[in-house]
Amino acid sequence: MSDLDKNINQDEQSQNRSGIKDLYDGWFLDYASYVILDRAVPAGNDGLKPVQRRILHAMKEMDDGRFNKVANIIGQTMQYHPHGDASIGDALVNLGQKDLLIDTQGNWGDVRTGDDAAASRYIEARLSKFALEVAFNTKTTTWQLSYDGRKNEPVILPMKFPLLLAQGADGIAVGLSTKILPHNFCELIEASIKYLRNKKFELYPDFTTGGMIDAANYNDGKRGGKVKIRAHIEIKDKKTLLVKDVPYGITTVQLMESIVKANDSGKIKVKKVVDNTAKEVEIEIQLPAGVSPDVTLDALYAFTD
Repeated sequence: MSDLDKNINQDEQSQNRSGIKDLYDGWFLDYASYVILDRAVPAGNDGLKPVQRRILHAMKEMDDGRFNKVANIIGQTMQYHPHGDASIGDALVNLGQKDLLIDTQGNWGDVRTGDDAAASRYIEARLSKFALEVAFNTKTTTWQLSYDGRKNEPVILPMKFPLLLAQGADGIAVGLSTKILPHNFCELIEASIKYLRNKKFELYPDFTTGGMIDAANYNDGKRGGKVKIRAHIEIKDKKTLLVKDVPYGITTVQLMESIVKANDSGKIKVKKVVDNTAKEVEIEIQLPAGVSPDVTLDALYAFTD
């Protein structure tokens, strides 16, 4: 190969490397910023992801005090959200299950058991009185054009309540993720009042699924902080244990599978596991003869999810 050919190859390789770098610096960073800001991570101002904010805005436009079919709400929201009906429907069900901003009607599933909500044509929703009171004010809202330029949508809702801490949030973006645990409604109100009065306060996570929490290493929610969550288990009699609450993020099905797995591996001894969950959580653990309920209780906390 001549020196001229070598120089040409080196120039081509240099151009290729430069082109890849330009693609990364430009397109990839644009994509990452979009996913972080417009998809996966909630805004600190109102505690909402864009799809959630657009759902609430669409529901406010439809609001007449009566329930609307979720399918209709999804259609209304699609005027503002360009990512399809499935993502809107999932986000709407998630908001409804938190039982704070949305009043629901029909089968909306159960976060404790992992049961899915019914199809959008069968369930209904409307904004709660709480949402109408704390989330909307046209005079203090900054507006922007929707993705197709036909409508105006809020940049941020003027939330009068620390919604992000109340609902919690999960999100995985590009090079960034968020995990914010939910908190107790009344405790947030009290903490907000103390904060406004420049008084000290303590605030720890709280979960609608119940259970017990060890917040000794919570570190005020800062990086490195952690909490331990446990189910609440009662000894009914010498042969029966009852799980009365499930840990946050775990369903009754997952917990039962964990118990069966621990039994199969010989770490605990159980005779039968029955899910009696209805309005309240109740998983009945039946023990074989001669097995101590106290020992089994300790083993359940040690070897199951």
